[in-house]
Amino acid sequence: MTERSLSDVEYNYKLINERIAEAAEKSGRKREDITFLAATKTVDADVINYAISLGLDHIGENKVQELLSKYEKYDLAHASLQFIGHLQTNKVRQIVDKVDLIQSVDSLKLASEISKQSLKIGKKTDVLVEVNIGREENKSGVVPEQLDELLCQIADLEGISVKGLMSIPPICDNTHKISKYFDNMRNIFIDISSKKLDNISMTILSMGMSADYYEAILEGATMVRVGSSLFGARDYSK
Repeated sequence: MTERSLSDVEYNYKLINERIAEAAEKSGRKREDITFLAATKTVDADVINYAISLGLDHIGENKVQELLSKYEKYDLAHASLQFIGHLQTNKVRQIVDKVDLIQSVDSLKLASEISKQSLKIGKKTDVLVEVNIGREENKSGVVPEQLDELLCQIADLEGISVKGLMSIPPICDNTHKISKYFDNMRNIFIDISSKKLDNISMTILSMGMSADYYEAILEGATMVRVGSSLFGARDYSK
């Protein structure tokens, strides 16, 4: 990574934080109410650690193999590591002892495996449940009308604790459309919160990425996942 590239990361990091702060203020909150998680897919560990040195304190990997290959290199003394991609049940045991939170839990089968592997190491793993708010067939996540049932089933698992919801809405061609999806997610989040289910704590609403994190915050996101806006365009064919 060149000095110029690291300088770009520093500039981007400052700009993103400024925009997060602005959106938070517009939504009646403070900058510290919003978690800035960097999506680090294909990013070298030294670049990730440079961002951490700037103040970044949450990072998320999409693939188990990539997380494992970089795990010993992360500066985890100063950042929380999360898994944010689609997780196969047969790979849960490889990461359950390494991450602070698993996003994208979308089935009882996956939740049960996380609970099972967590209990084996004496841990209770924090997770987010993924909602397919756009009802897209090619995306993972539970559809809204099945969310209550899934949450009630997960609530009975001893090795898992639900900390909130996450969602990746469909790609939209204008801010009005994407904001509507975010608004729907916020309403679902508030509705679940009001039910006060055991073992379910609605503290995190993760939605919004590089192209739309500003709008997501305006609509109530407490966590945004930003990758390319921080690290630049990347080769996702890897």
